Amino acid sequence: MNVPLSILLVEDSLDDAELLAIELERSGYNPIYKRVDTTTTVQDNLANTNLDLNVSSLNDREYWLLTHVPRLDVGIQYLSCDRFDVVLLDLSLPDSFGLDTLRTLQAFAPDIPVVVLTGADDRELSLQAMATGAQDYLVKDRISAQLLERSIRYAIERKKAETHIIRALEQERELQQLKLIHSDKLASLGQLVASVAHEISNPVNFIFANLTHVDRCTQDLLDLIDLYQQGYSPNAPEIQDKIEEIDLDFLKEDLPKMLNSMQMGADRLGELVLTLRNFSRLDAAEMKPFNIHEGIDSTLLILRDRLKEKSGHAAIELIKDYGNLPLVECYAGQLNQVFMNLLSNAIDALHQQNLDSSDDGSENFHPTITIRTQTLENNRVGISIKDNGPGMSESVQTKIFDPFFTTKEVGKGTGLGLSISYQIVVEKHGGQFKCISALGQGAEFLLEIPVRQSERSQLPLNQANELLS
Repeated sequence: MNVPLSILLVEDSLDDAELLAIELERSGYNPIYKRVDTTTTVQDNLANTNLDLNVSSLNDREYWLLTHVPRLDVGIQYLSCDRFDVVLLDLSLPDSFGLDTLRTLQAFAPDIPVVVLTGADDRELSLQAMATGAQDYLVKDRISAQLLERSIRYAIERKKAETHIIRALEQERELQQLKLIHSDKLASLGQLVASVAHEISNPVNFIFANLTHVDRCTQDLLDLIDLYQQGYSPNAPEIQDKIEEIDLDFLKEDLPKMLNSMQMGADRLGELVLTLRNFSRLDAAEMKPFNIHEGIDSTLLILRDRLKEKSGHAAIELIKDYGNLPLVECYAGQLNQVFMNLLSNAIDALHQQNLDSSDDGSENFHPTITIRTQTLENNRVGISIKDNGPGMSESVQTKIFDPFFTTKEVGKGTGLGLSISYQIVVEKHGGQFKCISALGQGAEFLLEIPVRQSERSQLPLNQANELLS
């Protein structure tokens, strides 16, 4: 038994619907025409239609199951309860008129092909209908069974091809987005590696530099011990000469200092390793309770070298005003990535402000980053990262979360950091993310995240503004 072609006819005119069924039958087709009873439920009408179909489909002939509804709202009910291959749609219905009828239907069932039926031979309207998404446009008094079949078959095939292309484009877009996220992570990783390499090089170089002196001092002490082991008394000339040669008094004072300095360098390396362990939770598969302050401090430690005074850049003052935050259920590594993006951007802005201040002769600029955290109402936490850099115009603020938008020079920014940070805060954690800035007044980024993901209600950020201001 062939599977019948299931067609939903949305037409308020009973005469037009019956004429369509008669034309199909006269031309050798096998329509099972069913006008629905709007006084009964959709389920009852569908059950009766299926019964008729079972009775009529005892041979191998191809049948068209034509379900006729008089209004758009009834048609939408049927589309929600049953499968249809195509919709034949009149644009003039009791509850909808014109292209709005087509838009409403497509909004509800975007994957079902639609052929528009109308009594108006209006070329402009037909072009608009096709541009709106209809697969074809047929004038009622010119419809033949063969024309209708060809239109329906083509509509179904075109819709399948269109759906396939859209899905392929969506997959390609998702793939490109993953590539962009990966690219931004590599850029962040490059910055992290550069900062960590500099932080590691200081204690490592200090340890290596001291190792030479410690080795010499150790060898001098071993030579002195060797003389004692040969039986020389403490007052023997050989012992006294050796003590004078190695400057034993200075050695006894200097060696503990060198060993202590090397211990400090080793402690610093251990601290960096712990920091990296805390920071690099980028691929954690599940959310876990996390100390927000620990994440911020780990990021600051990695960026510490960029906060120091350098040629052309004054030291950046760091003000931390931490509240009493609970552990927050989150993807810790991803939030650390947000902190890295925001703090790196703040440092870049302050360095640029330093250069601008030098050019215009301003000598009183004191670059500052202020980080504040606060427990908010409704079991949420607020984080503010603010700088006193050049700020940004209103037009720039409207674009900062757009992918690829950047105010930095070519090669110095991907334009993805804030866009990805927005996705992490808003989409991954159900939080809020906002920027407050004006030219010459710095920039402040406000983050608000739920303490537990079960409380991911989207609340306005004005609570965070009030509590963090």
